[in-house]
Amino acid sequence: MQELDTLRYPIGDFFYGQTYSADETKRHIAVIDEFPVTLTELVGKWGDDRLDTPYRPGGWTIRQLVHHVADSHINAYVRTKLALTEDNPTIKPYEEGEWAKLPDSKLDIAPSLVILRNLHQRWVIVLKALTEEDLRRTCYHPGSQRTFELSELVAHYAWHCEHHYQHAFRLAERNSWM
Repeated sequence: MQELDTLRYPIGDFFYGQTYSADETKRHIAVIDEFPVTLTELVGKWGDDRLDTPYRPGGWTIRQLVHHVADSHINAYVRTKLALTEDNPTIKPYEEGEWAKLPDSKLDIAPSLVILRNLHQRWVIVLKALTEEDLRRTCYHPGSQRTFELSELVAHYAWHCEHHYQHAFRLAERNSWM
């Protein structure tokens, strides 16, 4: 079971409820900024045989993972804007596992890589402009029944970038694809 947990959470789980300094948030934004390029460099030229390989037993394929990250970060961008423009908005949870079963998750990954590149360009412009006051703005997630500060949301999505990048990277390492 420990090996499966390591495959599922290669960088460990995200720890909720922490506070983040301005310097930590800048590092998190840098991770979000660089992610589309690093992910594309890793998986952008993989063929169907690699893209259709699950990153772990019972897990998503790399193709599903790339589409999931695009879906997730679209939601993250909207959540960021909601937190900045409304008072503690309730954000919409979604069934990510069910989304990964929809027909678009079988597409080539190129459209999702383009979405990530363009979306992150816009998202990072917003994130880099955040003030300390902005970073304390909140949103409520009814699925986890938690209120998140924007600084924690940024940290979570930086973790999310590295979490899924490592799924693909470690799969490539295990299979000697690099």
